[in-house]
Amino acid sequence: MKWSEIYLKTLKEKPAGASIPSHILLLRAGYISNTSQGIYLYNSLFLRSIQKFEKIVREELERQSAREILMPMVQTKKLWQKTGRWNKFEGLLLKMKGRTGAELCLGPTHEEIIIEFVQSGLNSWKDMPLNLYQIQTKYRDEIRPRFGLMRAREFIMKDAYSFDTSKQTALENYKKMFQAYQNIFNRLGVQFVVAKADSGAIGGSHSEEFHILAKKGEDELLVCDNFSANVEICPRQEPSKSSAPTPKAIEEFATPNIKTIQELAQFLNGSAKDLVKILFFISQGDSQKANSKDKVFAVLCMGDDEINPLKIKQNLGLKELPLLAKDKTIKEVSGANPGSCGPYKLKQNIPIYLDNYLKNKGNFITGANKDGFHFKNVNPNRDFKVSAYGDFCFAREGDLSPTSLALKKYRGIEVGHLFYLSDEYSKKMNLTYLDKQGKKHFVEMGCYGMGITRTLQAVIEQSHDDKGIIWPLSITPFAVYICLIDPDSPEVLKALDKLKTLLDQQHLDYFIDDRKERPGVKFKDADLIGLPLRIDLGVRDLKNNQIEICIRKNSFKEKLNLKELENKLPSYISNL
Repeated sequence: MKWSEIYLKTLKEKPAGASIPSHILLLRAGYISNTSQGIYLYNSLFLRSIQKFEKIVREELERQSAREILMPMVQTKKLWQKTGRWNKFEGLLLKMKGRTGAELCLGPTHEEIIIEFVQSGLNSWKDMPLNLYQIQTKYRDEIRPRFGLMRAREFIMKDAYSFDTSKQTALENYKKMFQAYQNIFNRLGVQFVVAKADSGAIGGSHSEEFHILAKKGEDELLVCDNFSANVEICPRQEPSKSSAPTPKAIEEFATPNIKTIQELAQFLNGSAKDLVKILFFISQGDSQKANSKDKVFAVLCMGDDEINPLKIKQNLGLKELPLLAKDKTIKEVSGANPGSCGPYKLKQNIPIYLDNYLKNKGNFITGANKDGFHFKNVNPNRDFKVSAYGDFCFAREGDLSPTSLALKKYRGIEVGHLFYLSDEYSKKMNLTYLDKQGKKHFVEMGCYGMGITRTLQAVIEQSHDDKGIIWPLSITPFAVYICLIDPDSPEVLKALDKLKTLLDQQHLDYFIDDRKERPGVKFKDADLIGLPLRIDLGVRDLKNNQIEICIRKNSFKEKLNLKELENKLPSYISNL
């Protein structure tokens, strides 16, 4: 492919509205063009990268017996109502009406439609295991699309769905897909981490995320040997056990105008980590009880910890994330405004939960439930009843993981997500099968997403420098950038023909910069576009029977003749 044969315009300046390196570079290199907020056009070069990545994905999924289909992008309201997600996905669904008045949406995901597809034919245990996937454009009506393809409204995604007769075989399919994902990202040649994750709006009993590591990653990950998790759910091991201090008599003391833990620590000439803070929450129903009502409860933790509502939801079995109680509710429960509240002498009897880091600790300094006053020496189970201990706080770098090793913080970009759904969707849509005895059961399911366009930008976010993109060989638009220093020279065109023959023999694709531009302009564009290997053809060097090669990732340069290049080319390529 020649530059003159495609529409490619590079930019010298940072584009307006782009803030992270990968988004800036994609726009500057002309790989993508913004058509409207969160919607992009992909140019010829970027489309080649997309196709190369899709090829890797297809090869690895087919090895795990997944079979490709293609589902419609437009879906019906009636279908989404079966799972109750028509309203639950309200903020992300782009809804519309068809000619007949039928309510429709552009598909952000395809659980409902894949179930409807298999429902008519999947009747017996003999029809499973089954694993179907597609690579397709999706649309999510993001409120604030940002970071280019990272959080776009329209994007290309691979989604797969497995169907099994039992939890055991469903988890076997899950493991196969996990292996496929590992193979895919290993073939990309990028640094990635697999993290335990929350299932979110998709649902299911457990899930794992694949993250490409990058300084500007949206997600915070906590990692140690043999363990990694998204900070949203990362557990932390309880501190080593110690004997609780001898309880002392409670003392009340004045704390005028003290509203926060930091202010209290400063007032006492101490540290927040030596204090205890209390937060009041409203539960939105309890999943363990029928017709349950909202209720107020409190959670205590160390003063420098941050309470994690998602962990509260999981550990207490709540249907939804708990909400922070409003000041009016807090005063009704405690008798004081926020900043002077504590677990002792509350006005109302409410459940009180303590984070595990408060086990075997006592003589707490807490609010006195009277504005402008605090207590010293408040002790659990003597002065207030502890409903339960649990892991209720965000883990931090340096905390111990479940494997007893210190956690280290990284930033990552989520590019793949695996979910074991169990029978959550099959129950809602009545997807059943008959076993060998003719007994009816709900189908066990898994679903597996991977952002195609998102992954490509994440690779760039990890692999770039101040000059431009540095593509890995696996998904680069072309392996070789041929820069014609003197594009009209007969000597250069003759050398080009010989070079093309050599590259074709090595099965290397190439992009020819045949523009009538100054060499400096071409070299800058070559660095910006980021193809792994550049070969310069110019009259001056050819007079000495030489051409120049430049390796993009380390700026290595060497002049040699065509025969030497033929001998060295395999070693160059193996190190790209």
